[in-house]
Amino acid sequence: MKQGVLEGLLFVTGEDGLGIEEIGKLLDLKENDVKNLLDRYKEDLKNEDRGLQLVCLGNKYKLSTKEEHKKYYELLADQTVSATLTQAALEVLVIIAYNEPITVGMIDEIRGVSSREMVRKLLFRGFIDMAGRSDLPGKPMLYKTTDKFLDYFNLSSIKELPELKIQEEISEEEKELFVSRYKENE
Repeated sequence: MKQGVLEGLLFVTGEDGLGIEEIGKLLDLKENDVKNLLDRYKEDLKNEDRGLQLVCLGNKYKLSTKEEHKKYYELLADQTVSATLTQAALEVLVIIAYNEPITVGMIDEIRGVSSREMVRKLLFRGFIDMAGRSDLPGKPMLYKTTDKFLDYFNLSSIKELPELKIQEEISEEEKELFVSRYKENE
């Protein structure tokens, strides 16, 4: 049962992964028991009927697809690229393009909703790529657009993006809304 829970936890955390200490706390296990559980799970995944593998990168355990199945994932990627981009995908791409390199946290802050899954999809489709790590606490991954992004939007460089017009002045309606909310809270 613990192995099934471990698998679910690793799936949910995705690219962030989990460390031994985190797994121990979540499953109420000692460090040695966590290591044994991870070893058993890793061995189970080696079965040729399984499509995933357990990897440890930066002291974090994560699920990853097996290298020997790569050609099938590439076929899927080629098929999905032809699909049109959703509104959410376009929003995330615009934010990345105008602010690159940028972290998922920064994208979330601008959009006001979680963008982690959309970033994964855009990575998979090749529109964005990792651009290193930020100096922010936790060293989050930075993302940037790719040549595929430029090709898709018929741009020769990111500098060809239209200039954003930022509304700097607050309208009278927005001022009244702020004042009325401020007065309500007094």
